[in-house]
Amino acid sequence: MKILVFGKTGQVATQLQRFKNVQAVDRDQVDLTDPERVMEMIMKSDVDAVINAAAYTAVDQAESEEAQAMAINCDASKVMAQAAAKKGIPFVQISTDYVFNGKGSRPWLPTDIPAPLGAYGKSKLAGEIAIREAGGTHAILRTSWVFSATGNNFVKTMLRLGQERDELSIVADQIGGPTSAAALANACYKVSMGLVNHPEKSGVYHFSGAPNISWAGFAREIFAQANLAVQVNEIPTSEFPTPAPRPKNSRLNCRSIKEIFDISQPDWRIDLTKVLADLPPGQTCQN
Repeated sequence: MKILVFGKTGQVATQLQRFKNVQAVDRDQVDLTDPERVMEMIMKSDVDAVINAAAYTAVDQAESEEAQAMAINCDASKVMAQAAAKKGIPFVQISTDYVFNGKGSRPWLPTDIPAPLGAYGKSKLAGEIAIREAGGTHAILRTSWVFSATGNNFVKTMLRLGQERDELSIVADQIGGPTSAAALANACYKVSMGLVNHPEKSGVYHFSGAPNISWAGFAREIFAQANLAVQVNEIPTSEFPTPAPRPKNSRLNCRSIKEIFDISQPDWRIDLTKVLADLPPGQTCQN
């Protein structure tokens, strides 16, 4: 059983490469803005499933580069899904909590109607729609707040700032489930393997870490585990303006992925401990 993964150097793709039967390709091997090359890569492969872990994730920059975000998050995903459908193999796509408007406090269900606030969310939603329209076996995994020991993410930013300052102001009215890239990679892998024999399990699923927490609370746990004495001052979103609006409610209801694929929500606090242990010396003050 072989799996083709797009996005070789990303957080999730890096973790997926821990599986021996994964073949990862990067931008040097295939330009995601070249539909013909993407189609060719899949059609000529001998893989049994495709996972798209590549994405345009610069949320604020997408506001001024919407066409580029759409080309990668929608157009490339569409071609991947179409190629997988032609070959009769499953396609797994990573999506985001940003497809929702962040209203309320109830965890979002996979069946809830999306209403993205910004260009990034719109591009990811367009990709979801295109994948479903491709008509093949597929799974769309919406997730939130991904972190790991590689790439750019909140954990690494907090560790850097925490070693430079003894006090930070962090947003406290945005709530979500931090998700380790390793846990998300495991979920993608298990879902892709499951779809090979059970295409009827196609659909949209949610997967994120538990328990839900604010960015400020997340930061406190990071500092506590890394033994950094940093005072966290809670501020509202209104005091930290960004080009792209952020959803305040990023809670995701992950019940269906447990029921269908037997994949439980991971405890992000345990995963955080593992990530801190994987960081090179000097990036954390952890004992």
